[in-house]
Amino acid sequence: MSDPARLLADYDRQLRGPSEVADAKRTFRLGPLWIGVFAGDAGFIGYRDLGGLSARGARALVRAATAVLAADTTIARIEWKTRGHDDAPGLHDALVEAGYHPQEPESIMIGAARLLALDLPVPDGVVLRLATSQEDVRRASFAADRVFGEEPNEARAAEMLDRIADGDELWMAEAGGEVVSTGRLSPVAGTDFAGIWGGATRADWRRRGVYRALTAARARAAIRLGKRFITSDSTEFSRPILERSGFVRVSSTTPYEWHRRPESVTGG
Repeated sequence: MSDPARLLADYDRQLRGPSEVADAKRTFRLGPLWIGVFAGDAGFIGYRDLGGLSARGARALVRAATAVLAADTTIARIEWKTRGHDDAPGLHDALVEAGYHPQEPESIMIGAARLLALDLPVPDGVVLRLATSQEDVRRASFAADRVFGEEPNEARAAEMLDRIADGDELWMAEAGGEVVSTGRLSPVAGTDFAGIWGGATRADWRRRGVYRALTAARARAAIRLGKRFITSDSTEFSRPILERSGFVRVSSTTPYEWHRRPESVTGG
C-alpha cells in the first residue's frame, strides 16, 4: 500500500502554492499566500503553510487578502482553499468573520495512475471520447450543469474552454447522441501529478460502469502525459470508488467561498 505520509508530503510540495495559480490570468503574493484571478473573474487564495500564524495574524491576513481581490469589482467570488492537516488556529473564525462560507469538506485522494488505467468494458451504445470542439465542450459542460441541478451556464463552458487551452482535457461519454457522463483531466506542469475533476454522470446511467470507464480513460491519458499519480478532491460518494482502486485518503479539504453582494457592485 502507498505511504499516506509520503504522498501527503509530495502533495504539499508539488501541488500547493505556485502550482495552484499557475494557470491564473493574474497572480499576487501576500506573505505566505498565493493569490490568483482565473477565467470567469474568479479569485483564488492558497498557500503551502501559514508558518505558525496566530489567530490575530490569521484575521489580519484574511482581511488583507480579501481586500486585494475585492478591490477589483469584476471579481464576483473568491475561493480560499483550506486543508485539514494544516496548523491554522483561528482561520475558520477569521474567514467566516470576513464573509466566507465553508462548503462541504472533501477527501484528498491520491494513488498511482496505473491503478485506474484499466481496460474496462464500456456499456453497449456508449462512446468515450475527448471533447475537442467548442460545441463539444458546451454540450458536455451543460450536461454536467444539469446533473448538478443547475441551469446550463455559458460562463462555465467558456471557463472550460480556457482550461483546455491551458492543457486540460475534457472527456465525455455519449449514448444515443446525448452526453451521459463527463470528467476533466488536469495535468499539473512540472509535477508527477494530474487531477481528475468535475465527474458528473446522469442519474439514469449510474452504476452501469460508465463513470469508471471514463475515469480509466483519463488515467491512461495521464500516463501518456508522463504523470505517475492521480489526485482528486472526493465526495463521500466517489471516495469509496477510489479506495477500492487502491487510492488513499491523505487529508481533507474545505473550500471557503466569498461572494460579492449586489449592493457592493452598484454602490446602493
